[in-house]
Amino acid sequence: MTQEERFEQRIAQETAIEPQDWMPDAYRKTLIRQIGQHAHSEIVGMLPEGNWITRAPTLRRKAILLAKVQDEAGHGLYLYSAAETLGCAREDIYQKMLDGRMKYSSIFNYPTLSWADIGVIGWLVDGAAIVNQVALCRTSYGPYARAMVKICKEESFHLRFSRGWLERLGNGTDVSGQKMQQAIDKLWRFTAELFDADEIDIALSEEGIAVDPRTLRAAWEAEVFAGINEATLNVPQEQAYRTGGKKGLHTEHLGPMLAEMQYLQRVLPGQQW
Repeated sequence: MTQEERFEQRIAQETAIEPQDWMPDAYRKTLIRQIGQHAHSEIVGMLPEGNWITRAPTLRRKAILLAKVQDEAGHGLYLYSAAETLGCAREDIYQKMLDGRMKYSSIFNYPTLSWADIGVIGWLVDGAAIVNQVALCRTSYGPYARAMVKICKEESFHLRFSRGWLERLGNGTDVSGQKMQQAIDKLWRFTAELFDADEIDIALSEEGIAVDPRTLRAAWEAEVFAGINEATLNVPQEQAYRTGGKKGLHTEHLGPMLAEMQYLQRVLPGQQW
């Protein structure tokens, strides 16, 4: 039996692949792409929320949001560390994101202009994250799977926080309910991309690295629709349509965020975070 045949047998038997095990170059390359983009989504995803830590409406909400942002930074670090076990340099992964060679969903670039935006982005994105990441706990690569087990525990807390705030504002005053509905209507267009699949996503699914995101949308809709209805809000009739983040096609709001992330290298070339 060849090395490749033994590898495929382990995948078929759902036996974890560890860093010291032989693996095809294509598997390693695809896995680095998946883990790297996942890590970038965690890091970029915390930026809109971080802007609201000092502006959250109560001290308790500030503390919860601070913990959530800290969790997401930690998730990014877990994932960068998992990618490093495949022989890639963390700095190279950073640079690929800054150069646009590694992507993430466009919804993370949209500005959070109100506290309602924070609650809605959290509910939509954390809902998608939990259905995807629970599946990733069974991914074929051991370090990635173990990172996901810890991440899922914290994402469950994030989802509870987002749903609680969704229901509190949705069922609150007329003004708060109106602001939550406006935020849902505004951000709904970006949700299509959370379940968009390209040829690499399909390859990831075939290798047992990730789940085809198209198969997860029904579970996400069941959870998200239930929360929106419980908050006495309406699911938008408009079909979600904005995609392209995986191809590097982002909204006009990416520029200011990218400038912020590139600040250190522009001011102090060659230095590190």
